[in-house]
Amino acid sequence: MNNKTHFALPMRVALAHGSKAEKGFRHRATIPEPEALAPGVPPTPEHDLIFHGGKLLPDLEYVNFFVGGAPAWQQADIQAIDQGLEKAMTDQNLNNVMSQYFRGGRITTVFKGSRTLGAPRPAVVSQGDVEGLVRRLFRNGTLNGFDLSRTVFNFMLPSGTLLNTDEAPTAGALGSHVESAAQAKASPNTAIPHEEEDSTQGLGGYHGSVHVGAGAVRKTIYYAIGVFSEILPDGTTNGIVAFNQPFKNVIATFYHELNEARTDPDVEDAIRAGNNRNAVKFLGWTSSQGEECGDFPVFEANPLSVVFKEVPLTSERGTVPVQFQYSNAVNGPEGPIATPDRPLLS
Repeated sequence: MNNKTHFALPMRVALAHGSKAEKGFRHRATIPEPEALAPGVPPTPEHDLIFHGGKLLPDLEYVNFFVGGAPAWQQADIQAIDQGLEKAMTDQNLNNVMSQYFRGGRITTVFKGSRTLGAPRPAVVSQGDVEGLVRRLFRNGTLNGFDLSRTVFNFMLPSGTLLNTDEAPTAGALGSHVESAAQAKASPNTAIPHEEEDSTQGLGGYHGSVHVGAGAVRKTIYYAIGVFSEILPDGTTNGIVAFNQPFKNVIATFYHELNEARTDPDVEDAIRAGNNRNAVKFLGWTSSQGEECGDFPVFEANPLSVVFKEVPLTSERGTVPVQFQYSNAVNGPEGPIATPDRPLLS
C-alpha cells in the first residue's frame, strides 16, 4: 500500500447517482472524478477492491427490525421485504460474484427473522439515534440469543421518515410522530446539519457498528439502516428511487448494505480513527478511493437501471430486485453468474 492514503473517511453509505449526498461524501473521501462505468463500457481496474486485512463476515446472519411497528407499515411490504431480501442474499448466482472476496470462495447467509419496533413513526433518524437504539436493545435483552460476531441488525425506516448521518441524537426521534414526510420537511430540523447527508438529497442508507461493555466483555454490534425510498407527496424523493414499488427499493438498498457489511464490517472503527494510519487495519475490502463494494456501481449508474435490476432467481421461478456490486473479476459491477468468480483470498 502506498503512503498516500484516502481512508480518513471511508465510504459505508448507499447514495443516489448525481445527488447532493453523493457529492458531499465523495468530496470528503477525496475520490477523484470517475471514468464512465456501465455494462459494455471499458472496465475501471483503478477502482478494484483491495483487502486491508480487517475482519470479514463469510457466515453472515441478519435480522430485520421494522421501525414504527404495524401502524407505520403495510404487512404486505414487510412480507415482501423479508422474502425478497432473503432470496437475494441466498441466491447462488448472486453469491457467485460476492464469494471472490472470501477465503476459498465460501460464504453463507442466514436470515434470523424480523420484528417490529412499536414506537410511533419517527420524523427524522440520525446515526446517533440508531446507535442509541442498538444500545438500548442490547441492554433490554432484545439482542440476546444472536451471535453478535456475525449478525447484522437491519433497521428499516417506514414511509415518511428521513435519515441523516448526524452523530448527535435527535431529541425524541424514535418516539415522535409526524403525519407525513411533507410535514417533516416543511419544518426546519437541526438534526440535519449538512443537507447533502439527508435522505431527501440521495442518502439511501448506511451500515456501522457500536461497542458495548469494556475489557474482556467488550462486544461489537453491527447494524445497517435505510429509508423507505419513495417519491414524496410534494414530488421530491426520499432515498434512492430505482424501482416503481418502494419495497423493491428497500430490498436493493439492504442488499447493498449487507454485502458491504460482510466485506467491510469494521469500517466505523476506521472512520472513528480518522487520519491515524492505524485506521486502515480495521478495513476489509475497499478501493484505494475508499469505496466499498456497493459504492462505485451506483456512482456511475446513469440511469439507475444500469445497476438496479430485477434478476432471475437461480433455483426457483421469479425475480428479485438488487443493486449490482463491484467485482474485481470484471473491474466493474457484475450481475448474477453461473460460475463463481475466482477467490482472491487463498
